[in-house]
Amino acid sequence: MSTPKPDPVEHPTHYTGHPSGIECIQITEHMGFNLGNAVKYIWRCDLKLDAIEDLRKAKWYIEREIAKRETRAN
Repeated sequence: MSTPKPDPVEHPTHYTGHPSGIECIQITEHMGFNLGNAVKYIWRCDLKLDAIEDLRKAKWYIEREIAKRETRAN
């Protein structure tokens, strides 16, 4: 039996390769947009070539979420 070919659309390896066996979307679909994207970039940072870039993207989404919540609180 051959190994299934990776599917970059339905199940990309940088989302399915986590040691937990859980796919990123199983977690992030229960979050808002900004927090879900932050988790997505943190989740995959060590599964892609440029971890620092993905961590910066996560930080960008977290800062956006903080600004949104601060605006709502005022």
